[in-house]
Amino acid sequence: MKTPRDASYDDYMVKTMKDPVEAAAYIEAVMEMDDPAALLVALRHVANAHGMAEVARRADVGDKTLFKVLSPDGNPTLTTIHKVLHAVGLRLSVVPEHA
Repeated sequence: MKTPRDASYDDYMVKTMKDPVEAAAYIEAVMEMDDPAALLVALRHVANAHGMAEVARRADVGDKTLFKVLSPDGNPTLTTIHKVLHAVGLRLSVVPEHA
């Protein structure tokens, strides 16, 4: 997908991360890096694209809590990750490592 030269990166990320297929591919690629900090950044990008307040509401998580767990120092539980993913129309799945 080509973006116009004057489009900002943030605008591009917001538009792209609203697409569930693109968001899922992005998060999956980041998960393969095996870097928890990178996963938090990816989850934050996707949540920002959907509006943090709206994601917090859909996930039944407080606004401040969501910002805190997705911050660089955050340490979200599996339950919180599941709620955030569900709130943006995604789900966590497990596949064999060596398919």
